[in-house]
Amino acid sequence: MVIAAVVLLALVLSLGVADVAHVLVARSRARTAADAAALAVAQDLVIPSGVVLSDIAANYAALNGAELSVCVCEPGASEATVTVSIRVDGFLLVAGARTVQARSRAVVDLPVGPAVVPPAPGS
Repeated sequence: MVIAAVVLLALVLSLGVADVAHVLVARSRARTAADAAALAVAQDLVIPSGVVLSDIAANYAALNGAELSVCVCEPGASEATVTVSIRVDGFLLVAGARTVQARSRAVVDLPVGPAVVPPAPGS
């Protein structure tokens, strides 16, 4: 009886560890997707392509397996904040699906005014 209880406990613990690992992988993918989307929008803030910024963010999020939730990105702004979500299902212990979200912010730091060139050494 004790052996059966120990085996059952080990099985439940291993299923729980597998579920936690599943969520951690999804969280990592969501962070990657949010970073990629925010950086793509920031690049378009510097060199405008004429495409709607939220469409760029949604495209990069989708390419990384996520769905765009929020894009705070305005043309001419100096920063972009993107929130993406990934649906996680297939849990072993918990019924139903969960959603993992990640947010990323990219700031464009462009110099204001004319560039100052330092004097050459020895002059």
